[in-house]
Amino acid sequence: MLATAGVIVRPFRLPEAVWAAAGALALVCLGLMPLADALRGIGKGLDVYLFLTGMMLLAEVARETGLFDWLASLAASHARGSPDRLFRLIYAVGIVVTVFLSNDATAVVLTPAVAAVTRACKVAQPLPYLLICALIANAASFVLPISNPANLVIYGSQMPPLVQWVPRFGLPSLVAIAVTYGILKWTQRKALTDSLAEVPVPRLSFAGRAAGWGIVLAALVLTGASALGWQLGLPTCVAGVLTLVGVAVIKRSSPWPFVREISWGVIPLVAGLFVLVEGLDRSGVIHTLSESLRAGVQNSPTLTAASSGLLVGFISNLVNNLPAGLIAGTAVQAAHVPANVASAILIGVDLGPNLSVTGSLATILWLTALRRESVQVKGLDFLKLGLLVMPPTLLLSLGALLLLG
Repeated sequence: MLATAGVIVRPFRLPEAVWAAAGALALVCLGLMPLADALRGIGKGLDVYLFLTGMMLLAEVARETGLFDWLASLAASHARGSPDRLFRLIYAVGIVVTVFLSNDATAVVLTPAVAAVTRACKVAQPLPYLLICALIANAASFVLPISNPANLVIYGSQMPPLVQWVPRFGLPSLVAIAVTYGILKWTQRKALTDSLAEVPVPRLSFAGRAAGWGIVLAALVLTGASALGWQLGLPTCVAGVLTLVGVAVIKRSSPWPFVREISWGVIPLVAGLFVLVEGLDRSGVIHTLSESLRAGVQNSPTLTAASSGLLVGFISNLVNNLPAGLIAGTAVQAAHVPANVASAILIGVDLGPNLSVTGSLATILWLTALRRESVQVKGLDFLKLGLLVMPPTLLLSLGALLLLG
């Protein structure tokens, strides 16, 4: 709990990874977990580490080659001076990036692009547009299995095929996306009044076009891997490395300047979270949860689905949705619950983190991207917005899921 609190509060302004890694190390040093179990916990996150590495490589290459600046100018041109039109455009792009490149990619790839958009348009209050990146990254993260690494954690080897996934999560996803848009737009309406500056659209360099095609390749690889039931980490990492090497060859430069600029601290952060979850598994907590789920399903499957989705949604903000998803996924697979219960829990894990800045890895990555752009968002301010956005969106999305039976 102290490690989780450190990740959330960041005492002494130390990075989140320091607190997660310190908590994991403390478990081993205090004799609460054998080193072999800690290493096994770290190993369980290998696919996630590879996935994040590939995404961060793609984002950094795109940023360094000027792809984001080009996208900024293009978006500003299509907005034609209208803040409402720019808001809709960014929201639509956020949906596409989240659906096909995952919510983490939206935080890492889209946030710098939006910051560039607001600078190019000389926006007085850029935060409403930047908030889109955080909220849509979670709201659209269960459209497809590849839209959120937490989806893979929950289902594991029992991932439903696309022909089952889309009918099951299609309506709840539409509800989540629409409700989040409506509430966010309403809360930010006063800030969306200033006219935007007109900016010319520069010519995109050959290296920038190569970076763009690398992102398209990653989207195709992820979609194909998901359809085939493959793990996503290695294909994503390979796509990122190939894009990096290709752009470095085109620019006739070393790839290391790209690599040095990546926020690698997110990897030990995730590894620490996996170790903390392994500690909970050893304590018997997950076994207790699976037994509770099994008993609830026997009494009332619908009520269990609704209550589990809500509970996991709020708990995700206390322990981060990645370990919450890992815990819930292990319990779900052990309890062999009906499809609607597992689906409700997945929606809670994916959508619940829109409440706080540390609810999901995507939002933590979003905060990291904002700091690089010299933009600060207070956790309390985000929580005030999250209290308006998340609860009604989660309730309505769960209602849509249960309505479909």
